[in-house]
Amino acid sequence: MAGEEEIEAKPEEELLPDKADVKAALSLIPPASALKSEERRLTEKRIRLRYDASLEPEEAKVNPQLAKELGIEDKLEIVVAGRHRFVFRAIIDDEVEYNRVHVNPDLMEENGIADNSIATVRSYRGTEKLGVRLEV
Repeated sequence: MAGEEEIEAKPEEELLPDKADVKAALSLIPPASALKSEERRLTEKRIRLRYDASLEPEEAKVNPQLAKELGIEDKLEIVVAGRHRFVFRAIIDDEVEYNRVHVNPDLMEENGIADNSIATVRSYRGTEKLGVRLEV
C-alpha cells in the first residue's frame, strides 16, 4: 500500500508549477492600477491675448509646446469672456510665451477686447470663416 500512495503523489506534484514559474508568469501581467491610469489630454487652456500688429486679422501666433498639448495644427479657436468667439489660422512660433497667444490688435479693438485679456484657447474643428467673430 505504501507504494501505491507514492505513485499517486507523483502525478499531483507534476501538475503543480514551481513557485518561480508562477512569479515569472505574474510579472508579465500589469497591475490593475497601471491599466486604469490613462493620460488626460488637455482640450483647452486659459491664456492671455497679446496684440501683435505684424499679424493679419485671420492669424494668431501660439507657442509650439502649447499647440502640441492642445492638438493645434492649423486652426485655433479663442473664446473671450464666454461671449466673443474667434477662429484663427495658427502660426507656431518659438518666441511666443507659453501662456500667451498673439493676435491682430485691429480685430480685437473692433470687438472691444483689450490687450492682455484672459481668454480660452482650444483646437478648432469646425468650418466657420477665419478671423471673424462667431455667434456664441
